[in-house]
Amino acid sequence: MTGAAQSRGARLRSYIEFLFAFLIFFLSRELARRGAAGFAAEQWAPLVEAVLLALLLIAIYGFMGLVFDRQVNPISAQGWPARSGWTREAGLGLSLGWALAVACIIPLTAMGGIAMRFASGRYAWGWLIADAAYFAALALGEEVAFRGYGFQRLAQALGGTGAVIIFAFFYATVQMLRPGSGSASFAVSFAFSLLLSAAYLRTRALWVSWGINFGWKASRALLFGLAIGGNVSHSPVVQGDPMGPFWLTGGGFGLDGTWLTFFILLSALPVLYRVTRDLDFRYNAPVIVPAGVPVDIEAAARQQHEAAMGTANAASPALVQIAPAETGVPQTAPESHEPGAGNESV
Repeated sequence: MTGAAQSRGARLRSYIEFLFAFLIFFLSRELARRGAAGFAAEQWAPLVEAVLLALLLIAIYGFMGLVFDRQVNPISAQGWPARSGWTREAGLGLSLGWALAVACIIPLTAMGGIAMRFASGRYAWGWLIADAAYFAALALGEEVAFRGYGFQRLAQALGGTGAVIIFAFFYATVQMLRPGSGSASFAVSFAFSLLLSAAYLRTRALWVSWGINFGWKASRALLFGLAIGGNVSHSPVVQGDPMGPFWLTGGGFGLDGTWLTFFILLSALPVLYRVTRDLDFRYNAPVIVPAGVPVDIEAAARQQHEAAMGTANAASPALVQIAPAETGVPQTAPESHEPGAGNESV
C-alpha cells in the first residue's frame, strides 16, 4: 500500500471514529438525564446530570482511545494531561472567562443597569457551592464532548480548521435546543466555540478552555445573578435583573442572546493568542528528531582546519655540541721525543 493510500485510510478511519463519538454524545446525554431523574431529587438533578454526563463521556471516549487508537494514557490524550503548570493554565482560563463576563457587563451597567437582590444565610451559601460545582461539571462535560476525543478524530480527518468550524456549528446547534434561542444566541454559541477550540489548539490541552467555559458561565450567574441560557435559578445568593434595550441585555435569555456578546467574544480571539503564546511555543513547536549518520564533530572540525591552514612536517631537533670551557691558562707545546734530539754542549 502506498503512502497516499495509507493516509486516506487513516483519515477515513478517523472520520468514522468521529461519527461514532458523535452518536455516543447523544446516547450519554440521554443516559445521564434519565439517571439524574431516577436517582436524584429535583433540586439536585442538574448537578447529578452534569457529573454523570462528564464521567460517561470520559470513560467511553477513554475506552475508544485505548481500543481503537492504542493510546497509552487515553485520559491524558483526551486533553487532560497532568503536566507541569496545568493549574496555572486552568487559572489563566478562569481569568479570561471572568474578564469576558465583565467586558459584557460594563456596557450593560453603563447604558442600563442591573437591579441586584442579595440573600444571606447558610442555606443560600450552601447552594452557592453546589451551583459552582454544577458549572464546573457542566464545563467539563462540554469540553470533553466538543473538544475531546471526537474533535481530535475530526481534526485528524479534516485538519484543525475544518474541525473547529464543524464543531462550532455542532455546539451552536445543540445550544439552539434551549427555549428562547434565536439567531443572536446561535452566533454567540458559534463564536464561543471558536474561542474554546482555539484555546485547545494553542495549548494541546483542555485546561485553558475548561477555565474559560467555567469562568464565563459561573461569573455571570454566581457573581451577578444573571440568566444563563434563559435559566435564572443558578444563584441563590445574588439575583440580578438587567435593565436596558434587548440588544444589550438579551431579555430573559441573558447575555447569551445579544449581538454585543458575539462581538466581544470575537474580539477575545487575539487576546487569547497573545496570552497563550508561551504555551503554544512549548506544546506546538515542531520536535527535531535526530537522523542520519553519526558524525564526530571535533574530528570533522579538525580536518576542516587542517585543510584550510595546511600541515607542515615537524623538523627533527638539531644536535647541540657542548664545547669544553676555556680556563685562560696558556698551554705549552709538548716536548719532542724524536730520536737524536738532545741537549747541545758548549
